[in-house]
Amino acid sequence: MQAVVFEEFGGPEVLRTQDVAEPHAGPGEVRVLVRAAGVNPIDFKIRRGWTQGFIDVTFPATPGLEVAGVVDEAGEGAGFAVGDEVVGWAKTGAYAEYAIVGNVVRKPAGVSWEQAVGLPVAGETAQRVLDELNVKEGETLLLHGAAGAVGSIAVQLAKAAGVTVVGTASPANHPFLRELGAIPVAYGEGLLDRVREAAPQGVDAVFDAAGQGGLEESIELRGGTDRIVTIAAMNAGELGVAGSMAATATPEEIAAALSAQLEAAADGALRVRIAETFALADAAKAQDLSESGHAQGKVVVLP
Repeated sequence: MQAVVFEEFGGPEVLRTQDVAEPHAGPGEVRVLVRAAGVNPIDFKIRRGWTQGFIDVTFPATPGLEVAGVVDEAGEGAGFAVGDEVVGWAKTGAYAEYAIVGNVVRKPAGVSWEQAVGLPVAGETAQRVLDELNVKEGETLLLHGAAGAVGSIAVQLAKAAGVTVVGTASPANHPFLRELGAIPVAYGEGLLDRVREAAPQGVDAVFDAAGQGGLEESIELRGGTDRIVTIAAMNAGELGVAGSMAATATPEEIAAALSAQLEAAADGALRVRIAETFALADAAKAQDLSESGHAQGKVVVLP
């Protein structure tokens, strides 16, 4: 089968597409014919070797955590049959024609492959951080990177919980954020004044989904580091800001939450914004866009 592979750490140029042996499903696993693979910032961080000791790499490696596709091989006790349309977390790397999936759920018919693969990581991350921040109805959340894959899901989950969301984004993304019900503000110089104008009542919690600055201003707005969480800022430790980098729920809880979010997407209650799709052979371009920090939504590879 064709898969994207890298055999050394480095920039996007270390990725190449080549023939590799097909994987096969073991007990409790399914193999899927991949229809869409999600691209996440963790992919380029793994490729650059920044996650060693946390997520170790064995070469040759195939990137990709999220996969959506059709079951074509089911291991004993997997609970799925050949032909089922599913979404889940790849064990063997999602940038490939076939992938082994462990924690997996059914894809609703009303959700496209691209939309479906945009939810496993972004949906889990968004809900986890909102829970860690304990944002409640009537509170105000400042959300950095609100127009991105994680941020836009977090906006919608927070709004559904009755939270006022002030979201930082480039001006080009402000109409999109207004559609989601957020109050958009531009990032960069003058951020503090713009947030205070948008939220004169103050900010109760801060979710940094971008890692592109704004933590210092957030600390000033909060009067300290309490109820500030980042998923991306490299200087969080220096500032005393909490980072949230890995799932804490059980696989069963994560699967149940993903199923609920997929149903919400099918009903039109949850919007998954697709930034751009790329062919398997253009995976380097997909990761380059992700690494730029300027993707307007989910980046997807279509094998």
